[in-house]
Amino acid sequence: MINTLTQQNQILDKNKVLKVIKAQENLFNKYHIKTLALFGSTARNEATENSDLDFLVEFNTSPTFDNYMDLKFYLEELFNKPIDLVIKQDLKPIIREEVMKEAVYVS
Repeated sequence: MINTLTQQNQILDKNKVLKVIKAQENLFNKYHIKTLALFGSTARNEATENSDLDFLVEFNTSPTFDNYMDLKFYLEELFNKPIDLVIKQDLKPIIREEVMKEAVYVS
């Protein structure tokens, strides 16, 4: 059982999100994560109570649908918020530069 944040509409700042992620022992191994970064409104500290969380992920191996969805659901349960999980290699060129500029890596 994971320790979730209880208030669904809680405003999270980037430091709190990064702290919660770093506290998840074995997260990177379990989901075969090479890198994980926060981007979007929370990374810019512009989140509102209705903001989702945007994560950029790069996997160690070719991601399976199940692994991707399991990670997405895990993060949604952990933060009690909708998660936008983007695979780094799948970033559209038109937004790549902006996302990479604001990405805050967990490790």
